[in-house]
Amino acid sequence: MTQRIKIVHYKAGNIASVMNALARLGIQAELASGPGALKTADKLIFPGVGHAKPAMANLKAAGLDEAIKNFAGPVLGICLGMQLMAASSEEGDMHGLGIFPEKIQRFTSQPKIPHMGWNSLYDVTGPLFRGIREGSHVYFVHSYFMPNSKHAIARCSYYGNFTAAIARDQYFGVQFHPEKSGQAGMTILKNFITL
Repeated sequence: MTQRIKIVHYKAGNIASVMNALARLGIQAELASGPGALKTADKLIFPGVGHAKPAMANLKAAGLDEAIKNFAGPVLGICLGMQLMAASSEEGDMHGLGIFPEKIQRFTSQPKIPHMGWNSLYDVTGPLFRGIREGSHVYFVHSYFMPNSKHAIARCSYYGNFTAAIARDQYFGVQFHPEKSGQAGMTILKNFITL
């Protein structure tokens, strides 16, 4: 039976690049812009770029906030999508979905913000990173970060350590962009699809 992979569409996602990456894996993903569309999905991908507060407002306006929290299958949050799954964010003093208990913080002491470009992962663990070596490089673009978490399944360092990927129950999040991270990113997406 073919899986139905849906991408949460809430006016804040880098949807085209995610759909193209999935197409390279032979997956024809569908868009989900309301709670009803999530009911027929096997897995969700929750991407995002932009500012946290209006993105969260868009989620709530569409009724997607509760639908994501009540979704029974695996969910992968990418970049802002991962941050919106946290309890809160300093970006716009935003209250998030609360799937992860952490508070998203802003980089403050770094000479260059945003943290943009290729960086390496360490403390890599779990099924999402099957076949990914310690030190593998992935692509980041972000000015806010999740501090080190007990739920971290990968970490990164940018003038200090932060959570690069996280997992709790059926929820996964990656701060980097797997769809822009070459073979490592494609492997991570494939691992999510095959969970």
